[in-house]
Amino acid sequence: MDRIGWGILGTGRIAHKFALGLSFLDDAELVAVGSRAQETADRFGEQWSIPHRHASYEELAADPDVDVVYVATPHPFHKDNSILCLNAGKAVLCEKPLTINARDAEELIGCARANGVFLMEAMWTRFLPAICRLRELLASGVVGEVRMVKADFCLHTDWNPEGRLLNPELGGGALLDVGVYPVSFTSMVFGGPPAEVTGMAHVGQTGVDELDAIILGYPGGRLAALTCGLCASMPHEAYVIGTEGWVHVHRPFWKTKALTLGVADQEKDFIELPYEGNGYECEAAEVMRCLRGRKLESGMMPLDESLSVMRTLDRIRAQWGLTYPME
Repeated sequence: MDRIGWGILGTGRIAHKFALGLSFLDDAELVAVGSRAQETADRFGEQWSIPHRHASYEELAADPDVDVVYVATPHPFHKDNSILCLNAGKAVLCEKPLTINARDAEELIGCARANGVFLMEAMWTRFLPAICRLRELLASGVVGEVRMVKADFCLHTDWNPEGRLLNPELGGGALLDVGVYPVSFTSMVFGGPPAEVTGMAHVGQTGVDELDAIILGYPGGRLAALTCGLCASMPHEAYVIGTEGWVHVHRPFWKTKALTLGVADQEKDFIELPYEGNGYECEAAEVMRCLRGRKLESGMMPLDESLSVMRTLDRIRAQWGLTYPME
């Protein structure tokens, strides 16, 4: 597979970001886009010089030149859109969170495994050079035993009750849109689901969470203190704190290019690890590495962990009594 043919399902903002990321990979070819209307498919295709512009997702899934599909639709549609492609034999990179809840994630993962087709959640932070270096540092034991994770992803968005971020019909709310980043980051660091979950949320006028504070408790007294929101601005930083030192993941931690390592009384070590594009090329490169190796999932973002993260998100929402209409 000298060049791998990509299709993008959906034409929203995140689809444009992914298309830009793909442009930095010489062995990736963006061959097709699928939309619900020919006009939007043509407009997206014209901007990114895409030869095949489909007026339905079904046409995209059936395109013989497509090897893998990036699913870029809102959260509630991830499961059905991904299953459509998997049943057509297309590998799938599905935007985060993998689905709206763990029940849907189980169904989606079951479909991928039954079809013997590759599936991965697009948690692009995992594949950035600085985050890969973070995992190496933690594995080396340089900070000792990791005891705490602190991370925030809070932004201030304009009030738009019909927009995706605040609309319950579209799976809106801080937790699923931005909170999944610190929750998944913590899962990566601690290597499993929390034993205890607690937190509070401000649920706004539209019925979705707008500001969240979450504490996750892990075996051995390890803790994570996480915040996320859509109505406040915060530094977007993360810290991994151990018995012998700490690592500061510089802002914004979810697309970071730098770490600072602090150990005991030693001088701080600033580690800069830039990437060429906008960062989305890193997850795309991992997908293509897996496809060439005939793998059905990524060891860096395994399906069982994506399911575990969805279960944690479900547990957090259950404390707030927050459900979505499609549930």
